[in-house]
Amino acid sequence: MKVILAKSILKANDDVAKRNRETLDRCKVKAVNLISSPGAGKTTLLEKVLELCKGKAAVGVIEGDIATTRDAERIAAKSVPVVQINTQGACHLDARMVEKALLELPLEQLDLVVIENVGNLVCPASFDLGDHEKIALLSVTEGDDKAAKYPRVFDAATAVIITKADLLPYTDFDLDSCVKELLQIKPQLKVFVTSAKAGSGLVELVNWLQAR
Repeated sequence: MKVILAKSILKANDDVAKRNRETLDRCKVKAVNLISSPGAGKTTLLEKVLELCKGKAAVGVIEGDIATTRDAERIAAKSVPVVQINTQGACHLDARMVEKALLELPLEQLDLVVIENVGNLVCPASFDLGDHEKIALLSVTEGDDKAAKYPRVFDAATAVIITKADLLPYTDFDLDSCVKELLQIKPQLKVFVTSAKAGSGLVELVNWLQAR
């Protein structure tokens, strides 16, 4: 009987992730990995960010979903190069999937690649894709206890974007408590409070991305 340890699987993934990062560095492209629960608003936020980046930075997108090309179609409508990855049941992207997607993007013409991971706060935190930074999203409709329940993904992140802030008056989401718990997990986290619908917090987010 042969036993395959998860550690070995992750090691193989990390080797490909290192190769991905070297490819991106060679092309002078920064890669950001967006991680959140399903429905937190990753694609809607990304659409707004792409609009604000127009004329300032060349962005390519890798869309990760279990099925359909709906999110990729939305991004393509912004005249942005995009590659769809369908995981066919897997709850996260891995480095090999991203390696294949990078071959389809015009990296020499880009400044930034945004990887929109499969909606999940657990598995994506364990798999390095070759990105330079992870950004976690948390919507006010999910509840303010997600940071305490899923600390690993927030500890791995450079920044956290709290989305759907326009709905704060209609929820019992305690913004101050949530931010406090996030900073307890990782004191150096950058926290943005945004609303794609109202447009709030987006300029600050794009300025931060461009500065990095």
